Amino acid sequence: MVKAVLGSTVFFFAAPCVVGGVVPWWISGWAAPRFWPGFVIVAAGAFVVLRAFVRFVREGRGTPAPVAPTEELVIGGDYRFVRNPMYVGVVAVIFGQALAFLDLWVLGYGVLAWAVMAAFVRGYEEPVLLERYGEQYANYCRRVPAWVPRFSGRGGQ
Repeated sequence: MVKAVLGSTVFFFAAPCVVGGVVPWWISGWAAPRFWPGFVIVAAGAFVVLRAFVRFVREGRGTPAPVAPTEELVIGGDYRFVRNPMYVGVVAVIFGQALAFLDLWVLGYGVLAWAVMAAFVRGYEEPVLLERYGEQYANYCRRVPAWVPRFSGRGGQ
């Protein structure tokens, strides 16, 4: 459990914090926020990302990092509503910053980041998860949407 917590913490600062936090701020020219309500979206996205990381450690007994994957398929928590809450949260953080900075370049970066994440999920993560978890993952994919949360029905459970 300690190894999973440490691994998740390192991965959190190496990936989502840089992609979702540092890069958009850098694109904005380290600007001061101009529209503070954008940070409501930033906070909501960050909360979703943190919940997803905790879920990986507790339910999956592993990390989100491909080098130290979970032992169990994670389908609880926010994963009941959307298969990729971590990525959805990161994109929300980026879009929230685009709104906070009123910056179209950050918005464009958010669209590009989402496209890259979607390609990574389709080309790498989904095939690996299907191979690792088989029919359990296939059933999960049939029940839970990849990108737009669905808050009705049984979802992942």
